[in-house]
Amino acid sequence: MNIALRNKKKCMLVIDRNSFGTKFRKGKFLLLLFLPCLIYLIFFVYVPMWGVSISFKDYKIYEGFLASPWVGFKYFIMFFQSPDALILIRNTFLLGFYTLLFGFPAPIIFALALNEVRNRKIKGLVQNVSTLPYFISQVVVMGMVLNFLSPVDGIINRLINFLGGETVNFMMISGWFRSIYVISDIWQNLGWGAIIYIAALSNVDVQLYDAAVIDGCNKMQKIWHIDIPSITPTIITLLLINVGKLFTGGNVYGGGGFEKVLLLYNPTIYETADIIYTYVYRQGLSLGNYSYSTAVNLFQNVVNLVLLVSFNKLSRRYSETSLY
Repeated sequence: MNIALRNKKKCMLVIDRNSFGTKFRKGKFLLLLFLPCLIYLIFFVYVPMWGVSISFKDYKIYEGFLASPWVGFKYFIMFFQSPDALILIRNTFLLGFYTLLFGFPAPIIFALALNEVRNRKIKGLVQNVSTLPYFISQVVVMGMVLNFLSPVDGIINRLINFLGGETVNFMMISGWFRSIYVISDIWQNLGWGAIIYIAALSNVDVQLYDAAVIDGCNKMQKIWHIDIPSITPTIITLLLINVGKLFTGGNVYGGGGFEKVLLLYNPTIYETADIIYTYVYRQGLSLGNYSYSTAVNLFQNVVNLVLLVSFNKLSRRYSETSLY
């Protein structure tokens, strides 16, 4: 009986220590720091979600959210029956896929290479120069890209002419758009994307490298057996985040996406350049089809959510890293 009472008291003590009130008192100052973020999320993220309801309504500005009549899945059906649907879905997916395929590993390779540089001044200079394009306005960067590719006096066409080739009007040929988009995305986000990997590599135990030298490992073997396993959890986490943005048309490491396409594309290359975001922009703001554009955007976000949840589940099953 005494043993049972003692065990019961111990259980009650453990429960009390793990209770919500105890945790709240211990972390009240941290929660206070989080309070502005919570307020921001509530008022600027969750409350505006009410606007999603207009995708199921025939929304009229003068009638408002509540008075507008329900139409069910009318606008979703309208989108899937439109001739633009297949083109938009294909363009959005391919642009996101190519950006992820080529843009995601580029900063990893760059960080691994930069980690092998022993001269701190050269390493710092290269890192600063590579990071600079990220902090320049998206409008300015895309203006630079258009100037580089200009058929009149662009540096790329000058080089082509110097080598004996003919001038190419890159921005009027639909087949060039995806390549231009992906290459410019890598250039803009290479240094910024590498920062987190460089930080992870700086925490690798130096004794591992010393042991590898004793075992006769060369640089490539040290990278393969020490560096890459050390940053694998970081790689998986960022990969999952970017998979959740795969159906947005890019946006790896915080760059790209809607703004970049909007600044680069033109009607002559809609065949490969027009994505769901730009289509929603034209339908919603230019033509005033608010319910229709909201329905299309909701479809896109649902696809991204399904991708994120699916790949997170796979990651949790086959590795020790997941978002939740």
